[in-house]
Amino acid sequence: MSVLVSLVALPLCAHSEGYPERPIRLVVATGSGGTADLVARLIGQKLTETLGQQVIIDNRPGAGGVIGMNTVARANPDGYTLLLSTPSFTTAPALPPDSGLPFDPIADFSPITQTASQPYVLVVNPTLGVRSVKELIHVARARPGQINFSSSGVGAGSHLVAELFKVMASIDVVHVPYKGSAAALVDTVSGQVQMMFTGTLSGLPVVKSGKLRALGVTTVKRSRLLPDVPAIAEAVPGYDTTSWSGVLAPAGTPKSIVQSLNKQIVSILQMEPVVDRLASNGSEPLTGTPEEFSDFIRSDIAKWKKLVKDAGIKRH
Repeated sequence: MSVLVSLVALPLCAHSEGYPERPIRLVVATGSGGTADLVARLIGQKLTETLGQQVIIDNRPGAGGVIGMNTVARANPDGYTLLLSTPSFTTAPALPPDSGLPFDPIADFSPITQTASQPYVLVVNPTLGVRSVKELIHVARARPGQINFSSSGVGAGSHLVAELFKVMASIDVVHVPYKGSAAALVDTVSGQVQMMFTGTLSGLPVVKSGKLRALGVTTVKRSRLLPDVPAIAEAVPGYDTTSWSGVLAPAGTPKSIVQSLNKQIVSILQMEPVVDRLASNGSEPLTGTPEEFSDFIRSDIAKWKKLVKDAGIKRH
């Protein structure tokens, strides 16, 4: 009953402050059909119901997420343009384009809340002939520089989690960047490249069909969608990273709007149908305060910058 009362009260609180008075645009820095897009549409649908204003999902893929992120960084800080971010938000600063990032992820955004997380899945083409992370490491060490891995772009989450694996497993595999995860997955399936780290949702169909073989998940906890796939940490102790999403507004957005959106989104992510829908795609809610999200962003950027520096990772 208390949950019902709080949900009913939310739109009244928001309207009493005069926000929102028109539709809200939620920019997703990836294409449609992926996990981030799913999370955005779940949140958008429920926010539309509670706010009484339509939340429009605006997919802006490209440049490793930079196009979508910059769209929001340059938007008016009035609460009517929001960003559904992905790991690229914190990995891109560690390995920015040659021209630099057109925005500052710390100074140009107001974090609202993280929304969901899921493991990446390490998949290989069956022709590589390995069936476990340990076998992959053994083969890679025997063939330094001869095994390629794909990613959705230089500096993207799928790139740097692979670089982290490369360093921690002490192997020499070659990065082949693509313009998006779909193209990277297609060439891994075809055998143009031998391995990649992909999202659970996008990787599941090709794993179930036998086109790719799942060797491990990037979290210490196994995925509900791939319960028989072990954690990479079982072969590489200490390896633990996730694919996450979160909602941010442009810097300067009124604190009252940020706090209101935080409360509403957190409440939405606690709804049983939403939790179940996320679980069916291998994700689980990941929420917190704006301050906690801000702290996470700072620490995650520092983590990836350290990896790039220590490993000597270059864009070319």
